[in-house]
Amino acid sequence: SAKEIAEGNLTGHAAVCGEYAANLYGLNILEKGIETNKRNFTRFLILADPLLAAEYGPAERDINKASIVFTTPHTQGALSKILTILSFFDINLSKIQSIPIIGREWEYRFYVDFTFDSLVRYHQAMEAVRPLIKDLKVLGEYAEAQMTH
Repeated sequence: SAKEIAEGNLTGHAAVCGEYAANLYGLNILEKGIETNKRNFTRFLILADPLLAAEYGPAERDINKASIVFTTPHTQGALSKILTILSFFDINLSKIQSIPIIGREWEYRFYVDFTFDSLVRYHQAMEAVRPLIKDLKVLGEYAEAQMTH
């Protein structure tokens, strides 16, 4: 939006953007720190051709967080087994959300965010849980946001 405003020489318009974008496109910063929660931060998703994605994403050594989604079979202790394996590999869950799958009674889709200290251990954990889950999709692997004060 900052680029569109600058390129279109639009007056009476504003963009919510970072200071970098405002400076890049020569826009005046009207207000800083407009968030209502000072501990809040925004994530941006970059879509890229898979062959070029590595040059736009974080360096492999900086990847320490992932978001995945999966389903479990409707068996006793299915989720508990998965969480136990993740714990064994030192994976720290920061979010887990279950959503019922419409039309499939007692089946749930789990959205999980977690952090880890070792990319190798994370990959080992994913391979270890794969036989216990259905429909595993990795939504993203990235560097965890660092809070600034």
